[in-house]
Amino acid sequence: MQTEKFAKLLQNMGISTVTGIPDSALKPFCDYMNGDGGKIFCHYVPANEGAAVGIAVGSFLASGKPACIYAQNSGLGNMVNPITSLMNREVYGIPALFLIGWRGEPGTKDEPQHKFMGMITEKMLGVLQIRYSVLKAGMPEDEIEDRFAKAKAAVDAGFQYAFVIAGGFFDMEERKVYQNGYALSREMAVREMVLSAGDADIFVSTTGKISRELYEQSDRIKGYHRQAFLTVGGMGHASMAAFGIAKERPDRRVYCLDGDGAVLMHMGSLAFLGRQGPDNLVHVCLDNCAHESVGGMPVGSAGLDYAEAAAACGYPAAYSVETISELKKLLAAIQERHVLTFLNIKVSIGSRPDLGRPKETAVENKDSFMRHLGGRK
Repeated sequence: MQTEKFAKLLQNMGISTVTGIPDSALKPFCDYMNGDGGKIFCHYVPANEGAAVGIAVGSFLASGKPACIYAQNSGLGNMVNPITSLMNREVYGIPALFLIGWRGEPGTKDEPQHKFMGMITEKMLGVLQIRYSVLKAGMPEDEIEDRFAKAKAAVDAGFQYAFVIAGGFFDMEERKVYQNGYALSREMAVREMVLSAGDADIFVSTTGKISRELYEQSDRIKGYHRQAFLTVGGMGHASMAAFGIAKERPDRRVYCLDGDGAVLMHMGSLAFLGRQGPDNLVHVCLDNCAHESVGGMPVGSAGLDYAEAAAACGYPAAYSVETISELKKLLAAIQERHVLTFLNIKVSIGSRPDLGRPKETAVENKDSFMRHLGGRK
């Protein structure tokens, strides 16, 4: 379906506020909201999906109009608390319309981190008492309009309603290309970190293309990737996994490779790490001001100085670089120090078209990593 027609149906429901976290299944819709849709709707991209629910609650309280909340189905986890403790009819009864990108839809090929959530998406909506319809590619427009009529009836009655959006539902219109003006590629930055790290050093990488690039660069440079734990799901939690490893193994330096969207999603982790101060942890933010792995849409706080934020949270060393020469010099210095360090690297948006994916299963990679670290025989 064309995004303009879909947006018109949202307007017919009385919706004027749209908020959420980008998803690849919703990319044409997200692109529209970052363009012409932003002239029609109040559009916000907050730090995480739960925050989007909060915006929708406040918008309804002030206007009496329901908001539209969009997210990948993995984001349901972040939304459970505000949905159950604020929106539900047993509490305040705040109506809203959800657009849920259906990653891991049963019967389709997808990444391992999406498989289980794809299986339970409909069940989760049932448990949350959210009525829903599935929208799939090729559905006749009159059928879509009938689903919207059901959604409007539910929302008008004070309930939440969800559209579960299958891949390909939105027409692939002109692809919007996002840029940020930085020259250093993320993969080149990842390569330099692998080159500079010692043989005993450990990597923990966040979900998305960062993990894929770490996997490939490790294989190219070292001939293996067993020193890397790929946090393929749980966006925003890689730094806490890295902290757990760092505290258990103070004899190893641990590099956490985060993205700016992931850091932003659970930014309280910066304050926790600053307080704990593990001196064998190097927290890296590969900052391209975008949710690139799901289409490159801008994050909600593009331009934030993450190094300054880390310093304010208690990191004793915090730096920001944007050239390869600056990065090489700083990485060499980091190898000589033992102090909690935050490194913000300004990188461009984009990746190689032939960027590969892990050949092993997630469990196989976990077992290999644990054997390397000494956590499993």
